[in-house]
Amino acid sequence: MDAMNQAAAKPRPDLSQSAVARYLQLGTLFRRRVETGEWPVGEQIPTVDDLAQECGVAKLTIRQALGLLEQDGLIERFRAKGTFVKAKPARELWCEVHTDLSGMLMARKGASIEVLSERRQSALPALDLPAGTAAPSYRALRRRHSREGKAFLVADLYVDERLTPSIPKAAYASKTALRLITDIPGVTIANVRQTLTIGMADIETASLLNVPLNAPVAYVQRVALDGDGVVALLTTGIYRGDMVRLEMQTNVASKAEPV
Repeated sequence: MDAMNQAAAKPRPDLSQSAVARYLQLGTLFRRRVETGEWPVGEQIPTVDDLAQECGVAKLTIRQALGLLEQDGLIERFRAKGTFVKAKPARELWCEVHTDLSGMLMARKGASIEVLSERRQSALPALDLPAGTAAPSYRALRRRHSREGKAFLVADLYVDERLTPSIPKAAYASKTALRLITDIPGVTIANVRQTLTIGMADIETASLLNVPLNAPVAYVQRVALDGDGVVALLTTGIYRGDMVRLEMQTNVASKAEPV
């Protein structure tokens, strides 16, 4: 079955379950087709008429969606010939989410940190937190992490405000979140919990990370309790889905073979 006949055989995507504009939803769908190779590089994609029939939308909506891919350099349109896939989306899976404490403390090589906002906050956001006691108040910061001018992470930090006098101002633009508190003499971190979920970029996230609306992102939450069970640090980070990877290692003890 060639590309021109595939559209008729596909189930129609349900675009009614989201408040996101239909052309943005379709742009994400078509981008995924290029990424997975369903629309191979160098091959012609279905016509606007075929895609409009497949998706149950107006031709203008299809043209808007394809325009997003054209802006990203993924497709190329030729008069009287059709639209062809030019390249796959770039994927730089170099940003690893560590699952061990030593990895969480490690700064990413070549990355820079920009403090976007800072304020005092009396309470933590209503998140799923482990058993622990909230501090009287927190220093809340939003930071953006970039490498070679490309943002890959936006994170909100909540640091026990009683610890902040011991944190140099410059550290907020240079150290990882956990390093901010573990470098303070006398502070003991008794427990760290991390959760990761997959989602899609909203309007604000898309703007901060320079990704398309509805692009895949990874939400990572870390909670650190001190020796007294107080939430010393809470971070909620949003990673670009095309740059992050999660690696987990399990050590299996080997048994000696009987002689």
